[in-house]
Amino acid sequence: MPPSKFQTHAESRAHGDSQAHEHSTRNEFNHADVGRYMQLMGQEARHAATLLRRQDTATKNAALQAIARHLEASRQDLLDANRADLQRGEEVGLEAALLDRLALDDSRIDAMIEGLSQVAGLPDPVGEIDGLRSRPSGIQVGQMRVPLGVIGIIYESRPNVTVEAASLCLKSGNACILRGGSEARDSNAAIAACIQGGLSEAGLPPATVQVVATTDREAVGHLIRMEEFVDVIIPRGGKSLIERISREARVPVIKHLDGVCHVYVDATADLDKALAIAVNAKTQRYGTCNTMETLLLDAPIAEVLLPALAEAYAEHEVELRGCEQTCHILGDIVSAGESDWGAEYLAPVLAIKVVDGMNEAIAHIERFGSHHTDAIVTENYTLARRFLAEVDSSSVMVNASTRFADGFEYGLGAEIGISTDKLHARGPVGLEGLTTRKYVVLGDGQIRG
Repeated sequence: MPPSKFQTHAESRAHGDSQAHEHSTRNEFNHADVGRYMQLMGQEARHAATLLRRQDTATKNAALQAIARHLEASRQDLLDANRADLQRGEEVGLEAALLDRLALDDSRIDAMIEGLSQVAGLPDPVGEIDGLRSRPSGIQVGQMRVPLGVIGIIYESRPNVTVEAASLCLKSGNACILRGGSEARDSNAAIAACIQGGLSEAGLPPATVQVVATTDREAVGHLIRMEEFVDVIIPRGGKSLIERISREARVPVIKHLDGVCHVYVDATADLDKALAIAVNAKTQRYGTCNTMETLLLDAPIAEVLLPALAEAYAEHEVELRGCEQTCHILGDIVSAGESDWGAEYLAPVLAIKVVDGMNEAIAHIERFGSHHTDAIVTENYTLARRFLAEVDSSSVMVNASTRFADGFEYGLGAEIGISTDKLHARGPVGLEGLTTRKYVVLGDGQIRG
């Protein structure tokens, strides 16, 4: 029998008579009880976070490996559930980019399983002590990495985020409350069942990972205001979702709003490198936040490089929208309007602007960029160093595609998201980004005089 609207995929441990009663009545909640439902999830997550602080790395890794086995064993169930989500998405007219993010196939399930294995193989940051130094008093002072506690993650479309979020939170010692989009409800339920199976097999509290079962939008409003239970919120989704959460949350938020990424090709660039990077950054995948949306070309190379680029983009059916000089060189392309320079298309559309050197390129990125990922293609070491220093983005690249701005590619195993904030984490957020530090002091009976 399928779970009721408010039934979690975790059966929480009773710790006290009142909580046991709450667990027994959870499935009887109705629409008016969303707040109570979320409060219970928060209480259980806080208790699980306390228990997780006692777990060693081996136990956490065993849970990750058990989850991977459950995903493999449930492969067909995952595909069937996802097929139902895709069919429903097509019926309600989801855009192609959202359907692409929603879709699961064998390769994406393989990637989820591989991601779990990689996270299990990563060093555990929890408990690391850095900077231990002796003071004149004889005490030693350092900083220890510790979990954030309880993390609420709100996301749209991508069901693989359920696995990525669970794995990174678990390995970093955090309990998490996951609220996926209604469009992926069947996929997320199937994945959540695998996660619960793995946690149970490893002997970890079921509330270590909880997936919000209700699609009621009120659940999000409660989650982002539960200061007593939730330590940080991480939204992953469209701009409207992230703006709403940033505006209404009482819990600290790690976020990025847009992925308006640029590639600037300098006059000294190797043109073969420039062509390959510019094509890959746009066409390797359209619906991701690290896809290039605006290409900037140094004026001296524009007439040489633009025709080759236009030919390559035409093979991928990419619509070009150019500045006046770009249109003059290429002829029959769409003239870019002011709104194109700050657009995150998430589609086969690219804005192109010819600029007069590095200063104009950096000024354009500063004005229209989203501080996500920007790249330069150049053979000039001095200009490369200037670009790295002066472009204020979470990832800045030299002679590489913006598509590398990704936790997997950075060696993080997986990422919870990409932050364009400056506090507390920036760029792809992996294990270390889900921890904080506390001071630790080691003494031998010292007292302060």
